Amino acid sequence: MKNKKRVYTFGDRKAEGNASMKNLLGGKGANLAEMNLIGVPVPPGFTITTEVCTEYNEIGKEKFIELIKSDVKSAIKKTEKLLGVFFGSEEDPLLVSVRSGARVSMPGMMDTVLNLGLNDHTVEAIARKTGNERFAWDSYRRFVQMYGDVVLGMKPESKDDIDPFEKIMEEVKRNNNIADDTELSVDLLRALVVRFKAAVTAQTGKKFPSDPWEQLWGAITAVFDSWNTERAVYYRKINKIPHEWGTAVNVQAMVYGNMGNRSATGVAFSRDAATGENNLNGEYLVNAQGEDVVAGVRTPQEITLKGSKKWAENQNVSEKVRKEKYPSMEEIMPKAYKELFDIQHKLENHYNDMQDIEFTIQQGKMWLLQTRNGKRTGKAMIRIAMEMLDEKRIDEKEVLMRMEPEKIDELLHPIFDVKAMAEANVLTRGLPASPGAASGQLVFFADECNKYEKVILARIETSPEDLEGMNIANGILTARGGMTSHAAVVARGMGKCCVSGAGEAIIDYKKRTLTIGKKVYREGTWISLNGSTGEVYKGEIETIKPKVSGNFDRLLKLSDRYSRMCVRTNADTPHDSMVARDFGAKGIGLCRTEHMFFEGDKIIAMREMILADDTDGREEALSKLLIMQQKDFEGIFEAMQGLPVTVRLLDPPLNEFVPHNSKGQMEMADAMEVSLETIQLKVKELEESNPMLGN
Repeated sequence: MKNKKRVYTFGDRKAEGNASMKNLLGGKGANLAEMNLIGVPVPPGFTITTEVCTEYNEIGKEKFIELIKSDVKSAIKKTEKLLGVFFGSEEDPLLVSVRSGARVSMPGMMDTVLNLGLNDHTVEAIARKTGNERFAWDSYRRFVQMYGDVVLGMKPESKDDIDPFEKIMEEVKRNNNIADDTELSVDLLRALVVRFKAAVTAQTGKKFPSDPWEQLWGAITAVFDSWNTERAVYYRKINKIPHEWGTAVNVQAMVYGNMGNRSATGVAFSRDAATGENNLNGEYLVNAQGEDVVAGVRTPQEITLKGSKKWAENQNVSEKVRKEKYPSMEEIMPKAYKELFDIQHKLENHYNDMQDIEFTIQQGKMWLLQTRNGKRTGKAMIRIAMEMLDEKRIDEKEVLMRMEPEKIDELLHPIFDVKAMAEANVLTRGLPASPGAASGQLVFFADECNKYEKVILARIETSPEDLEGMNIANGILTARGGMTSHAAVVARGMGKCCVSGAGEAIIDYKKRTLTIGKKVYREGTWISLNGSTGEVYKGEIETIKPKVSGNFDRLLKLSDRYSRMCVRTNADTPHDSMVARDFGAKGIGLCRTEHMFFEGDKIIAMREMILADDTDGREEALSKLLIMQQKDFEGIFEAMQGLPVTVRLLDPPLNEFVPHNSKGQMEMADAMEVSLETIQLKVKELEESNPMLGN
């Protein structure tokens, strides 16, 4: 046990691991190692393995720290040597990030801590070294905020409350007539650090640690603990990820996107995660850190000029305002944009799959913090695979292996009817974060998504704690955030319709209202979302069934080529038979003839047969049924085009064709022109318990 390797280092184009070691190093750690090996600029650091997570859960915090202390200290020294800075130094301090990394991507489900190593002394050293006092104190403010939340448990006291740190921030900005975090002065940032620490102690009873090593052990164990949070457990459950896998922990030297206007941070996709289009896309923020992009606290800007213009069109922003306030990275940082473009191309070619990339630009220098195979919608999944097949980058069998049945299921769900949409009342527009069509009644809290049969979850911004509600909801609407926000990424992974960053929407949790302009929409109001256009509509909109065409049709034909078994459908009507045939069914495995009579005039004729007092009456009713059934069989056989059809002869549990409640029995009596007592007697006579027993 003592000689077991638990820590793997990486940096300066060298690494002890590689991409094939995802089970041990987690996806993030394996890819950090791999990027070093192929020459991509990555800040140095080390990965604590997924196996250690299991050990930690078995032996507890104190024994775990003793077990791994020497390995971690050795890895920290290696990072110090590469960078010439030192952990805990009051002259040249090394600051680190602590991030999770499971075998498969679990976006937002586990915890992260940035800027670790800052205290009242090292913050002054950072200010002296960079010549940027504001940057140093802004980083310290962020660290206290994140560490207080993740490690010390500083959370909102109730679901109606906003984050306690954000509450203090909003108060300071309001009192000083400030609109954006970037306008906070050094003095205000210093005061925020003091207030944040005091708030942590007042609410949690814990003193904020100043020793960097105490901070590091707290963050590492908090990340391991986050593997077993309710949200992470729930995410694994719905995505069928084994609980015993555990997460790795990645400790990495900090690089900074908040060092001024030559610095930035962002998230990029080598292809469109919603549609599969082969275009670099994503979002960035100048003078910011990573959590600003994904949390939706500030409005992110588009990386590409094309994406920026499309965003402005969706948001009704003029070209003049877009160029002045929301320019693309391609426009204002052309050198960094070109470097990012080349790196994403290199990574996609290396992995032969669409990449989800996190990057930071520190005073003009590009750093990659992560790459992984990006989450995508069903539509994008098929398009990307088929286009890579056409490019001869993957073969036909690999195309099929990349298909996730749950995502293919997305393409079989209804879409909004074009005519109904033309008449719909558009309330506002946001970003088309995850395609699809969804209607539902407004709810504002994730734990209330089962309040109505169909709901739209409306949040200022979602967080990992909202996961279960997001899974239940028909669609998700957020007032803040972009295409790479938590809501957008998780919704795409779930196949949920999502509109994010609807800036005109004002959500009041306490009043449970959504305000757009002068109109107020209360909880329970019906709204509809178009995740493909970003439009939000008033009321419920009619939907239609999708059609099989294009890449989806190609995929089904490709599947037929390699299939080792055929699938027959259960179908009882010509319509259902045709739908099944379109989706590739090789015949009907069971045609239940009794199911032919549940609709329209057919059930009336069936009831006449059931109520008949003599043979003549029964034969008269059966003659009506014969004509209907013959027509149905002709339609079924035509749809199947000579494929086999297995028919179960008419032998129904007759009680299924009579109503069992008073209202239905009265309606049947009127339709059959008999007394209510006659119907009730027949229902009682036909009563069965477990009629399918023995079939």
